[in-house]
Amino acid sequence: MHIDLNADVGEGVGDDEGVVPLVSSVNIACGFHAGNPLLMRSTVRLARQHGISVGAHPGFHDLEGFGRRDMQVGTAELESLVAYQIGALAAVAGAEGVRLSHVKPHGALYNMAARDMAMATAVARAVRAVDASLVLFGLSGSQLVAAAEGAGLQVASEVFADRGYQADGSLAPRGTAGALLTDTADVARRAVRMATGNGITCVDGTAIPVTADTICIHGDTTGAAALARAVRDALTAAGVEVAAPLRRLPR
Repeated sequence: MHIDLNADVGEGVGDDEGVVPLVSSVNIACGFHAGNPLLMRSTVRLARQHGISVGAHPGFHDLEGFGRRDMQVGTAELESLVAYQIGALAAVAGAEGVRLSHVKPHGALYNMAARDMAMATAVARAVRAVDASLVLFGLSGSQLVAAAEGAGLQVASEVFADRGYQADGSLAPRGTAGALLTDTADVARRAVRMATGNGITCVDGTAIPVTADTICIHGDTTGAAALARAVRDALTAAGVEVAAPLRRLPR
């Protein structure tokens, strides 16, 4: 039994030095919602030093809102926006001798693509056009996962140990009760439960099943390194190996 443990990093916030060695994949901001070329390169270098898989973390062009504000973008523009960011990080990573392994959209783009098939399809098209061997991370059970599968991409269904869920399988909006979880013991228990196929308890008490290929720890959460350590230790104790998804030849 194995699962990927990923973190959103290179955003200029949080404890990247503490978090990166504890996960198996990192999603590096590509400059649109956070980050810049210098930070992108230093974060790639940090991941390389620890043998961690590197992926692109594209978002809306929204530095002021940290990419967490819904934006209305046409599908053609969205496809180019995502492709641009993947390409930028791929070039920076290449300068460090690193090849990208995956793509995970950020914030509002991630959540909107989880609900909207047209947006999800545009994201999947962008990933396939840049590099069809990249793994696309998407919210478990979402339209993004369906669009990626439809595009012939390898998919990693993602779950969140440190976020609350609504009964429909979506993430509870930030700022609402139970949306963000910071108790290390609780987060670790939830991670093991999801990784071993036992689903998740939502903010309203509903229990729902989830498919879990990768678990996210947000790098900007207070105490993120401690959360990552607690989750990794709990997974190991439960007999779950932490390992990045393996790329395969595209269909």
